[in-house]
Amino acid sequence: MKTIPLTIEDPFRKKTYRWGRPLHEETGLVSRLFFGLILFLFAVLSIAPLVWVTLSSFKTTQEFQMNRLGLPDLWFFQNYPQAWQIGNMGTLIVNSIFYTTVSTMAVILLSMAAAFAFAKIKSKATPVLYGSFVIGILLTIQSIMVPLFLMANAVNLLDTRLGVLIPYTGLGLPIGVYLCTEYIKGIHDSIIESARIDGAGYFRILAKIVFPMAKPVISTLAILNVLTVWNEFMLINILVSREALKSLPVGIMKFSSTLSSDYGKQFAALVIGMLPLLLFYLAFRNKITEGVSAGAIKG
Repeated sequence: MKTIPLTIEDPFRKKTYRWGRPLHEETGLVSRLFFGLILFLFAVLSIAPLVWVTLSSFKTTQEFQMNRLGLPDLWFFQNYPQAWQIGNMGTLIVNSIFYTTVSTMAVILLSMAAAFAFAKIKSKATPVLYGSFVIGILLTIQSIMVPLFLMANAVNLLDTRLGVLIPYTGLGLPIGVYLCTEYIKGIHDSIIESARIDGAGYFRILAKIVFPMAKPVISTLAILNVLTVWNEFMLINILVSREALKSLPVGIMKFSSTLSSDYGKQFAALVIGMLPLLLFYLAFRNKITEGVSAGAIKG
């Protein structure tokens, strides 16, 4: 009596079957289940802290200390209006939106202009200038806090919006110039040369050709800068002392001190600070996905 083999090779379709099912389908099913489990765990680990902070914002400080993980016994909604009033959240949110928007636009414009010059305009000074920008990626905020404070004080930029925007823009340029330069290098030189033959100047080429083609990297750079500036705390804390010029992360620290913390109001302030970023993601999630996908298949 002949035995039935576990696997059967089909020489015409070049597939191997196990009990009537292609092996690649079994492998694909296992892979999908594995990666689905990984994504599920990642989603839980990402969402769980947000849920915990939100639930904690409806507790009083005493209840939070006695019940840190459970649901609120009595939902205390007064944390939000009190946090808004005590923390002056309206002014802080406007300041954060202003700093984030202006610095992000400045970083995108300056990075694209510099990257276009580095990638498409040949010069002996290009490697030196490009290297001087890229080396800034190695700098950290902690390493430049003291020199930056002294420089801002010397030119009377302390306690001014300009004194905040210039460092934010400067710190965003190294990674911006690097990303944009590497992307623009992938644009064929023939496109630029054709525009030059038709009489277009460099600024017109940058505005009409390079910017539309570089939407993926612009989206990536905007996301990175928005997240960095919105959550930045240390730099603005030393450059600004007036309450009217501070940003949201600095205002949230009002509810915490070395001796005591008002946890309920502090969590409410954290939720208020997270909402703009969540709304930003919900509003532009399609653009973010399109930018990542387009960047992945460029060229």
